[in-house]
Amino acid sequence: MRLLKIAAVAVFAISVAACGNDSSGTQAGGSGTGDASSPAPMMSSSAPAMMTDTFGAGCSAVPTEDSNPGSFASMAKVPVATAASGNPVLSTLVSAVKQAGLVDSLNTAPELTVFAPANSAFEKIPAADLKKVMADKKTLTSILTYHVVPGKLAPEQLAGTHKTLEGGSLTVEGSGDMFKVDGMASVVCGNVQTANATVYIIDTVLMPKK
Repeated sequence: MRLLKIAAVAVFAISVAACGNDSSGTQAGGSGTGDASSPAPMMSSSAPAMMTDTFGAGCSAVPTEDSNPGSFASMAKVPVATAASGNPVLSTLVSAVKQAGLVDSLNTAPELTVFAPANSAFEKIPAADLKKVMADKKTLTSILTYHVVPGKLAPEQLAGTHKTLEGGSLTVEGSGDMFKVDGMASVVCGNVQTANATVYIIDTVLMPKK
């Protein structure tokens, strides 16, 4: 594990912002359509910093060079959607967030916790079904915002039931470095810091409860 230095957040109001559906003004489903790779409001360099540890076997897939935009060090300096755009493990998620128009909502939200499906999670979905969902903005927004929870949850706060930006609630079970979300998705790389969010990369796409 590596220690990461991040700037505290002044800034998902997801919304998914983070990842999820906008059914209310506080959800990421706003009208934001910005490019995830474009600069977003940055934290003040004078803001207090904290040191955190990432965990999980999946963290080994994240670039290690600090200068790489997808590395933990680089992600910690920028808002969550911008941070994800530099990480090769999250490229499909980034495409979905752009398609749903959630980039700006995520980047400008105060503090969020994002359960971010890795590319391998999307690969579990039949290609025809994934294509259909990506073309349906309302459904896509709902799914993405369901992956985002207001506030930054540390690992020790993760277990429990949390209301999402989509409006429904998800449940996390586990402790230490072993967590299961909604009984189906495992956290493969957790406690990843961005300027305004704590990210837990998961191996399965979550579906809102009907």
